[in-house]
Amino acid sequence: VQLQASGGGLVQPGDSLKLSCAASGGHDFSTYAVAWFRQAPEKERELLGVTWKHGNTYYTDPVKGRFTISRDNAENTVYLHMNSLKPEDTAVYFCAADWEPPYGNAKFKPSSYRRWGQGTQVTVSS
Repeated sequence: VQLQASGGGLVQPGDSLKLSCAASGGHDFSTYAVAWFRQAPEKERELLGVTWKHGNTYYTDPVKGRFTISRDNAENTVYLHMNSLKPEDTAVYFCAADWEPPYGNAKFKPSSYRRWGQGTQVTVSS
């Protein structure tokens, strides 16, 4: 499967933004675990959240309550809904997926996901 992330842009603090991660390649994307990561300049890539095939989701503390992951299996697309954006949310955002769902500490590791989108820039600034 190939992933295409899109939807980034320049927004003001407090705004909302929705990122998309579209899958192609003929595989059953609904069975994949899909995660969203971000990477700010000079910082490590960090997990934001992950959704597994049964619909369970997990969010990390920096985004819990502000960001939501949803998936449209008919469209082979996973979304990251971002609300109440802050300047510290500025980063390149990546979607990642794997057919072997990572659990426990493995979900935090970028190496647990073998498919990656190209990244989309989100800038939050007034």
